[in-house]
Amino acid sequence: MVDAKTAIAPELPALLAQPGPWTTVFTDGRGAKPQVEEEARRRALADELRAAGAPEEDIRAVATALEDGAGLPSPSTRYLLARGGELVLDEAFTGARLGPELVEHGPLPRILPLLRHRAGTVPYLVVETAREGARLRLRSAHRAPVAQEQRIEGRTDSLKKVQAGGWSHRRFQMHSEDIWEHTQAEVAEAVDRIVREQRPRFVVIAGDVRARQLLQERLAPKSRDLVVEVEAHTKAEGSDERVLEEAVQRAVDERIAASIAQLRDRAAADRGAAGAQGTPEVLEALQQARVDALLLDARLLSSEDTLLALDGPPWAAHGDGDALAAEAVQEAPLAEALARAALLGGARVIVLEEELAEDQAREDRPPAEPLAALRWADAG
Repeated sequence: MVDAKTAIAPELPALLAQPGPWTTVFTDGRGAKPQVEEEARRRALADELRAAGAPEEDIRAVATALEDGAGLPSPSTRYLLARGGELVLDEAFTGARLGPELVEHGPLPRILPLLRHRAGTVPYLVVETAREGARLRLRSAHRAPVAQEQRIEGRTDSLKKVQAGGWSHRRFQMHSEDIWEHTQAEVAEAVDRIVREQRPRFVVIAGDVRARQLLQERLAPKSRDLVVEVEAHTKAEGSDERVLEEAVQRAVDERIAASIAQLRDRAAADRGAAGAQGTPEVLEALQQARVDALLLDARLLSSEDTLLALDGPPWAAHGDGDALAAEAVQEAPLAEALARAALLGGARVIVLEEELAEDQAREDRPPAEPLAALRWADAG
């Protein structure tokens, strides 16, 4: 099964435009091994950095970060970027490392290991609601479980429906319904605010059936369009969290699949004039600042082909003397050079990963060609 994942790295363009040299470390996070083994592993990594030419101040910055750990369960992955003794980027991801370990010092940072792991990071909001209140958790798939949490406690007087009968019974019922509606109005206000400020890709709503209904009726249209409803009362004692997690994973997969389908559709529009396919066409589109989104097959990361990475627009060129104003920084792996040029040109980078079952053999095939959706179609 092929899993397409979107990587949007808002702060990377600013970093990539700055001069090096850079120290890049892509390695496993702290594991379950004895402390003495973890320390030996960090010392070995420091020795590798020295061999790669990294300055001692960069090595110390990396070592301090790795020693502190990231608080994630094992297995986990760390990506660190240092320059001039300062750790400018430190990201941790749950799950096993995608691709080989990387310890490097040079004019340019390696960014694709980071993009691959960010690609599977889909922010979403989980709302577990009930008559007496709700728990809101802003989470990210494939990252640390909880990024932000909020609880809303509603009024609890007369919440349980009494069996008094007659007028008294109806009055209590109406009073309880008013309290539930007021509580869910508060929850809806909180959800709408988080959607505006944090922009989750979807909103999972679980919990009491009536509370879910009241909440969705009060959500703003933008929030309501993002709702994935889970038929489970997750706040109830003894409830099974697996139902919620399975629903989240389905929603993540659907959003990722939709991203890749949308890109392919856009690239195919106007009989292909709205897209560019293959390295020569994609590179030309990047040099014209026409690329809006770039799709790279993860297998392309193993390609031995290279491009020149430039110190200014258009940021990448062939190694055969393209007549461009910018100067070459270094010869870079093909996928790295394309991804860097795309990000510096304001485009998204989408990594196409191949998901295999444990007993499934990896298909022997060449990588798919780079594909770009363009900001405007080719007039020719």
